[in-house]
Amino acid sequence: MNAFATSIAGITLALPIAFTAIAKPIPESASMDVEFQLPKIDTAMYARPYVAVWIEDDRRKPVRTMQLWVGKDEWLKDLRSWWRKVGRYDRELVDAVTSATRPAGEYRFVWDGLDDAGNRVEQGEYTFYVEVVREHGGRNYLRQKMSLSDSSFTHHIKPTEETGDIRLQYSVK
Repeated sequence: MNAFATSIAGITLALPIAFTAIAKPIPESASMDVEFQLPKIDTAMYARPYVAVWIEDDRRKPVRTMQLWVGKDEWLKDLRSWWRKVGRYDRELVDAVTSATRPAGEYRFVWDGLDDAGNRVEQGEYTFYVEVVREHGGRNYLRQKMSLSDSSFTHHIKPTEETGDIRLQYSVK
């Protein structure tokens, strides 16, 4: 072997081989049904709660705000955890997802597996969050870890002072 080939061989052996994992998106048919209850609370000063429902990835980066129920913009900050992560940074998103507060009752919505930018999320570990705050009432901050892949699952989050039963049903058809 000549000197050039030897030095090339030495360099080649010294270079680390980098393999990049290619992220695989969740299946196109994947979606998650969310059943959410707000309990009837008997109190003289009942106010409808402010609610934020969102998903974060395993790096705790917000991926999708699914629901945001507030009466006026000035109350967004009362949803402290969601506000610190998402609300104060993305006015356009706030305008796109905000709706009115809701009375006690049962609600259902579907997450289509897309992030806030409209891209299908990658398979991996995520956390589902619910923050419920009521003026003259309580504050509940709930989370459920979940693994999004090509396998279906169901999770139940137990009722709290401000929430009823919450059911997550991720399905891949």
